[in-house]
Amino acid sequence: MSRRATITAAGAPAAVGPYSHAVRSGELIFCSGQLPIDPASGQIAGAGAGAQTQRCLENLQAVAEAAGSELARALRLTVYTTALEQFAQINEAYAKFFAAEPPARVTVGVAALPLGALVEIDAILPA
Repeated sequence: MSRRATITAAGAPAAVGPYSHAVRSGELIFCSGQLPIDPASGQIAGAGAGAQTQRCLENLQAVAEAAGSELARALRLTVYTTALEQFAQINEAYAKFFAAEPPARVTVGVAALPLGALVEIDAILPA
């Protein structure tokens, strides 16, 4: 049986609930959803879905690095958004992080996200 280890990323914003930034089990890292929170201010960063997507991915990058991996190696991401009408902006920001061989992805339209965010993104990474 593989061991479970929680990961806290100093470069990512504090969790807004009782959960870890990520959990490693065996050769996989399961990253909790990252909101577009600026780690320095603790506030939502970016007015539109594109800017918020960028901040979410920057936060996930910090979590991946704290776990000893890289966001560029992600296997799968899930994008949750309350702004499907801004899907093109989400894709534009996303593409900057995954120019070649992007991971598998799911995008889900939702009614609401914590703190009024437009976007939240989680990831599964190799260790």
